[in-house]
Amino acid sequence: MNILSIQSSVAYGHVGNSAAVFPLQRMGFEVWPVNTVHFSNHTGYGEWRGPVLPAEDISGVIRGIEDRGVLPTCDAVLSGYMGDATLGEVIVGAAGRVKELNSGALYCCDPVMGDVGRGFFVRPGIPEFMKGVAVPAADVITPNQFELEFLTEVEISTLDDALEASEKARRLGPGTVLTTSLRREDGSDDAIEMLAVSGEGAWLVETPSLPLEVNGAGDATAALFLAHLLRSGDLAESLSMTASAIYAVLDETHRAGSREIRLVSAQESIVDPPEKFEAKKVR
Repeated sequence: MNILSIQSSVAYGHVGNSAAVFPLQRMGFEVWPVNTVHFSNHTGYGEWRGPVLPAEDISGVIRGIEDRGVLPTCDAVLSGYMGDATLGEVIVGAAGRVKELNSGALYCCDPVMGDVGRGFFVRPGIPEFMKGVAVPAADVITPNQFELEFLTEVEISTLDDALEASEKARRLGPGTVLTTSLRREDGSDDAIEMLAVSGEGAWLVETPSLPLEVNGAGDATAALFLAHLLRSGDLAESLSMTASAIYAVLDETHRAGSREIRLVSAQESIVDPPEKFEAKKVR
Protein backbone atom coordinates (compact mmCIF):
# COMPACT_ATOMS: atom_id res chain seq x y z
CA MET A 1 0.00 0.00 0.00
CA ASN A 2 1.11 3.57 -0.76
CA ILE A 3 0.69 6.64 1.46
CA LEU A 4 1.35 10.24 0.43
CA SER A 5 2.46 12.03 3.61
CA ILE A 6 2.60 15.84 3.44
CA GLN A 7 4.16 17.18 6.64
CA SER A 8 7.08 18.99 8.19
CA SER A 9 10.50 17.37 8.47
CA VAL A 10 13.43 17.76 10.88
CA ALA A 11 17.02 16.54 10.66
CA TYR A 12 17.34 15.92 14.41
CA GLY A 13 14.52 14.28 16.30
CA HIS A 14 11.11 13.03 15.27
CA VAL A 15 8.15 15.22 14.34
CA GLY A 16 6.03 15.42 11.20
CA ASN A 17 7.32 13.18 8.45
CA SER A 18 10.35 12.45 10.63
CA ALA A 19 7.93 10.78 13.06
CA ALA A 20 5.50 9.25 10.56
CA VAL A 21 7.55 7.79 7.72
CA PHE A 22 9.73 5.31 9.62
CA PRO A 23 6.87 3.63 11.55
CA LEU A 24 4.87 3.32 8.33
CA GLN A 25 7.82 1.79 6.52
CA ARG A 26 8.46 -0.66 9.37
CA MET A 27 4.86 -1.76 8.97
CA GLY A 28 5.48 -2.46 5.29
CA PHE A 29 3.92 0.60 3.67
CA GLU A 30 5.46 2.54 0.81
CA VAL A 31 5.56 6.20 1.83
CA TRP A 32 5.90 9.18 -0.48
CA PRO A 33 7.03 11.97 1.90
CA VAL A 34 6.49 15.55 0.79
CA ASN A 35 8.17 17.91 3.24
CA THR A 36 6.65 21.29 4.00
CA VAL A 37 9.66 22.53 5.99
CA HIS A 38 13.11 21.13 6.62
CA PHE A 39 14.31 22.31 10.00
CA SER A 40 17.34 21.32 12.03
CA ASN A 41 15.05 20.33 14.93
CA HIS A 42 11.49 20.92 16.11
CA THR A 43 10.58 24.38 17.32
CA GLY A 44 10.00 23.24 20.90
CA TYR A 45 13.72 23.73 21.51
CA GLY A 46 13.23 27.47 21.02
CA GLU A 47 15.92 27.69 18.32
CA TRP A 48 16.08 26.04 14.93
CA ARG A 49 17.46 26.56 11.44
CA GLY A 50 16.29 25.65 7.98
CA PRO A 51 13.75 26.64 5.33
CA VAL A 52 9.99 26.80 5.17
CA LEU A 53 9.22 25.57 1.67
CA PRO A 54 6.95 27.76 -0.47
CA ALA A 55 3.52 26.37 -1.25
CA GLU A 56 4.25 26.47 -4.98
CA ASP A 57 7.33 24.27 -4.47
CA ILE A 58 5.32 21.74 -2.48
CA SER A 59 2.62 21.78 -5.15
CA GLY A 60 5.32 21.21 -7.76
CA VAL A 61 6.63 18.13 -5.94
CA ILE A 62 3.11 16.69 -5.81
CA ARG A 63 2.61 17.42 -9.51
CA GLY A 64 5.91 15.66 -10.20
CA ILE A 65 4.63 12.56 -8.41
CA GLU A 66 1.46 12.72 -10.50
CA ASP A 67 3.61 12.99 -13.63
CA ARG A 68 4.95 9.53 -12.82
CA GLY A 69 1.42 8.21 -13.22
CA VAL A 70 1.31 6.69 -9.74
CA LEU A 71 -1.34 8.74 -7.95
CA PRO A 72 -4.09 6.23 -8.85
CA THR A 73 -2.14 3.68 -6.76
CA CYS A 74 -2.11 5.95 -3.69
CA ASP A 75 -4.20 4.42 -0.91
CA ALA A 76 -4.17 7.37 1.50
CA VAL A 77 -3.04 10.94 2.07
CA LEU A 78 -1.78 11.90 5.52
CA SER A 79 -1.35 15.49 6.69
CA GLY A 80 -0.37 17.16 9.93
CA TYR A 81 0.90 20.64 10.84
CA MET A 82 0.07 23.25 8.20
CA GLY A 83 2.17 26.40 8.21
CA ASP A 84 -0.48 28.60 6.62
CA ALA A 85 -3.79 28.41 4.80
CA THR A 86 -2.10 28.60 1.39
CA LEU A 87 -0.24 25.39 2.14
CA GLY A 88 -3.43 23.91 3.51
CA GLU A 89 -5.16 24.50 0.20
CA VAL A 90 -2.35 22.60 -1.56
CA ILE A 91 -2.70 19.65 0.83
CA VAL A 92 -6.48 19.46 0.64
CA GLY A 93 -6.27 19.83 -3.13
CA ALA A 94 -3.79 16.95 -3.33
CA ALA A 95 -6.07 14.76 -1.22
CA GLY A 96 -8.99 15.60 -3.49
CA ARG A 97 -6.95 14.76 -6.59
CA VAL A 98 -5.90 11.39 -5.17
CA LYS A 99 -9.51 10.56 -4.36
CA GLU A 100 -10.55 11.52 -7.90
CA LEU A 101 -8.07 8.98 -9.25
CA ASN A 102 -8.73 6.32 -6.60
CA SER A 103 -12.21 6.40 -5.10
CA GLY A 104 -11.15 4.05 -2.31
CA ALA A 105 -8.35 6.28 -1.04
CA LEU A 106 -8.58 7.87 2.41
CA TYR A 107 -7.59 11.34 3.57
CA CYS A 108 -6.39 11.33 7.18
CA CYS A 109 -6.01 14.82 8.64
CA ASP A 110 -4.29 15.39 11.95
CA PRO A 111 -5.70 18.88 12.69
CA VAL A 112 -2.66 20.22 14.53
CA MET A 113 -3.58 23.54 16.13
CA GLY A 114 -2.78 23.53 19.84
CA ASP A 115 -2.93 21.67 23.11
CA VAL A 116 -4.24 21.87 26.65
CA GLY A 117 -2.14 24.31 28.67
CA ARG A 118 -0.51 25.82 25.57
CA GLY A 119 -3.53 27.04 23.66
CA PHE A 120 -3.15 27.62 19.93
CA PHE A 121 0.39 27.56 18.54
CA VAL A 122 -0.38 27.96 14.84
CA ARG A 123 -0.67 31.08 12.72
CA PRO A 124 -3.93 33.05 12.71
CA GLY A 125 -6.36 31.63 10.21
CA ILE A 126 -5.21 28.02 10.52
CA PRO A 127 -7.83 26.99 13.13
CA GLU A 128 -10.57 28.41 10.93
CA PHE A 129 -9.11 26.67 7.88
CA MET A 130 -8.97 23.37 9.72
CA LYS A 131 -12.58 23.63 10.85
CA GLY A 132 -13.98 25.01 7.62
CA VAL A 133 -11.94 23.25 4.93
CA ALA A 134 -9.51 20.51 5.99
CA VAL A 135 -11.68 18.59 8.47
CA PRO A 136 -14.76 18.55 6.20
CA ALA A 137 -12.57 17.16 3.39
CA ALA A 138 -11.14 14.36 5.54
CA ASP A 139 -12.29 10.78 5.99
CA VAL A 140 -10.36 10.39 9.26
CA ILE A 141 -9.27 13.03 11.77
CA THR A 142 -7.01 12.58 14.78
CA PRO A 143 -7.40 15.62 17.07
CA ASN A 144 -6.21 15.84 20.63
CA GLN A 145 -8.76 16.85 23.25
CA PHE A 146 -8.06 20.59 22.91
CA GLU A 147 -8.49 20.43 19.14
CA LEU A 148 -11.68 18.38 19.37
CA GLU A 149 -13.15 20.92 21.77
CA PHE A 150 -12.33 23.75 19.36
CA LEU A 151 -13.76 21.95 16.34
CA THR A 152 -17.03 21.16 18.09
CA GLU A 153 -17.40 23.87 20.75
CA VAL A 154 -18.06 21.09 23.26
CA GLU A 155 -16.21 21.28 26.59
CA ILE A 156 -15.12 17.76 27.49
CA SER A 157 -15.29 16.71 31.13
CA THR A 158 -16.87 13.27 30.88
CA LEU A 159 -17.01 10.32 28.52
CA ASP A 160 -20.48 11.41 27.42
CA ASP A 161 -19.04 14.83 26.53
CA ALA A 162 -16.29 13.18 24.47
CA LEU A 163 -18.80 11.01 22.64
CA GLU A 164 -21.00 14.04 21.93
CA ALA A 165 -18.01 16.00 20.62
CA SER A 166 -16.88 13.09 18.44
CA GLU A 167 -20.31 12.80 16.84
CA LYS A 168 -20.45 16.54 16.30
CA ALA A 169 -17.02 16.36 14.62
CA ARG A 170 -18.27 13.54 12.41
CA ARG A 171 -21.12 15.77 11.28
CA LEU A 172 -18.51 18.19 9.92
CA GLY A 173 -17.52 15.55 7.36
CA PRO A 174 -15.10 12.84 8.51
CA GLY A 175 -16.50 9.38 9.09
CA THR A 176 -13.94 8.44 11.75
CA VAL A 177 -12.67 10.52 14.67
CA LEU A 178 -9.77 9.45 16.86
CA THR A 179 -9.21 11.57 19.97
CA THR A 180 -5.57 10.90 20.76
CA SER A 181 -5.23 12.12 24.35
CA LEU A 182 -8.37 12.07 26.43
CA ARG A 183 -8.47 13.03 30.11
CA ARG A 184 -11.82 13.28 31.85
CA GLU A 185 -13.21 13.80 35.31
CA ASP A 186 -14.91 10.39 35.30
CA GLY A 187 -11.74 8.60 34.19
CA SER A 188 -8.60 7.34 35.92
CA ASP A 189 -6.11 9.91 37.22
CA ASP A 190 -3.08 7.75 36.37
CA ALA A 191 -4.10 6.84 32.83
CA ILE A 192 -4.55 8.46 29.45
CA GLU A 193 -7.11 7.36 26.91
CA MET A 194 -7.80 7.31 23.19
CA LEU A 195 -11.36 7.32 21.86
CA ALA A 196 -12.26 6.18 18.35
CA VAL A 197 -15.73 6.84 16.96
CA SER A 198 -17.27 5.94 13.60
CA GLY A 199 -20.66 4.99 12.26
CA GLU A 200 -20.01 1.48 13.60
CA GLY A 201 -19.76 2.60 17.22
CA ALA A 202 -17.27 3.95 19.75
CA TRP A 203 -14.28 2.31 21.42
CA LEU A 204 -12.07 3.48 24.27
CA VAL A 205 -8.57 2.32 25.15
CA GLU A 206 -6.61 3.20 28.30
CA THR A 207 -2.84 3.13 28.85
CA PRO A 208 -0.79 4.14 31.90
CA SER A 209 0.22 7.79 32.02
CA LEU A 210 3.98 8.33 31.80
CA PRO A 211 5.79 11.34 33.33
CA LEU A 212 7.20 12.81 30.12
CA GLU A 213 6.44 15.46 27.54
CA VAL A 214 7.78 14.92 24.04
CA ASN A 215 6.99 16.19 20.57
CA GLY A 216 6.03 13.94 17.68
CA ALA A 217 4.03 11.28 19.51
CA GLY A 218 0.81 12.62 17.98
CA ASP A 219 2.33 12.54 14.50
CA ALA A 220 3.34 8.91 14.96
CA THR A 221 -0.07 8.08 16.41
CA ALA A 222 -1.92 9.47 13.38
CA ALA A 223 0.34 7.54 11.02
CA LEU A 224 -0.06 4.24 12.87
CA PHE A 225 -3.82 4.60 13.20
CA LEU A 226 -4.14 5.24 9.48
CA ALA A 227 -1.90 2.26 8.73
CA HIS A 228 -3.93 -0.10 10.87
CA LEU A 229 -7.21 1.16 9.41
CA LEU A 230 -5.90 0.56 5.89
CA ARG A 231 -4.62 -2.88 6.80
CA SER A 232 -7.51 -4.28 8.84
CA GLY A 233 -10.46 -1.94 8.36
CA ASP A 234 -11.40 -2.79 11.96
CA LEU A 235 -11.75 0.29 14.17
CA ALA A 236 -11.38 -1.48 17.52
CA GLU A 237 -8.32 -3.43 16.40
CA SER A 238 -6.77 -0.32 14.86
CA LEU A 239 -7.27 1.60 18.09
CA SER A 240 -5.87 -1.20 20.23
CA MET A 241 -2.76 -1.71 18.08
CA THR A 242 -2.09 2.02 17.78
CA ALA A 243 -2.33 2.63 21.53
CA SER A 244 -0.19 -0.43 22.29
CA ALA A 245 2.55 0.61 19.86
CA ILE A 246 2.64 4.25 20.98
CA TYR A 247 2.73 3.26 24.63
CA ALA A 248 5.71 0.98 23.91
CA VAL A 249 7.51 3.84 22.14
CA LEU A 250 6.81 6.29 24.97
CA ASP A 251 7.82 3.75 27.61
CA GLU A 252 11.13 3.23 25.80
CA THR A 253 11.54 7.00 25.54
CA HIS A 254 10.90 7.43 29.27
CA ARG A 255 13.34 4.67 30.21
CA ALA A 256 16.02 6.30 28.04
CA GLY A 257 15.40 9.74 29.55
CA SER A 258 15.20 11.14 26.02
CA ARG A 259 13.70 14.42 24.82
CA GLU A 260 12.91 12.75 21.49
CA ILE A 261 10.66 9.75 20.93
CA ARG A 262 12.72 6.58 20.51
CA LEU A 263 11.37 5.21 17.26
CA VAL A 264 14.46 3.28 16.19
CA SER A 265 15.15 1.48 19.46
CA ALA A 266 11.44 0.70 19.84
CA GLN A 267 10.93 -0.34 16.22
CA GLU A 268 10.13 -3.99 16.95
CA SER A 269 7.43 -2.85 19.37
CA ILE A 270 5.88 -0.70 16.65
CA VAL A 271 5.25 -3.83 14.60
CA ASP A 272 4.57 -6.22 17.48
CA PRO A 273 3.82 -4.40 20.76
CA PRO A 274 4.93 -6.41 23.81
CA GLU A 275 1.80 -5.41 25.72
CA LYS A 276 -1.56 -5.13 24.04
CA PHE A 277 -4.16 -2.76 25.45
CA GLU A 278 -7.69 -3.84 24.61
CA ALA A 279 -10.18 -1.38 23.17
CA LYS A 280 -13.54 -1.52 24.93
CA LYS A 281 -16.80 -0.68 23.22
CA VAL A 282 -18.50 2.23 24.94
CA ARG A 283 -21.40 2.78 22.54
